[in-house]
Amino acid sequence: METTVIDNQELINQHYNIAANLILNQRKSGYETKNILIEQGLDPDVAAMIVEKIEMKINEAQQEAIHAQAKKDMLYGALWCIGGTILTLAHIGFIFWGAIVFGGIQFFRGLINLSS
Repeated sequence: METTVIDNQELINQHYNIAANLILNQRKSGYETKNILIEQGLDPDVAAMIVEKIEMKINEAQQEAIHAQAKKDMLYGALWCIGGTILTLAHIGFIFWGAIVFGGIQFFRGLINLSS
């Protein structure tokens, strides 16, 4: 009985690996991946569940990457904007509009991406 559970888990892991390879490396769609899994003898409901879970994990990873980049944009934008403002107010003979505007744009772009 215990070996059957282990064998089933290994089989499920193999199908997950096949599906992940098809979606990530071979750029197959979820529909194509599901059909390939069904052709390999997997139940249609199980194949759909595997593809759905993989696509959900991919979407979560993409959202995390977008949020991390948005936070970096906000940080660097604020640094550029504040640095440009400080240097302009220091009366060293230059006005750092470029740094101020660039920093402001980058900061608000990050803020928009973080909130979406």
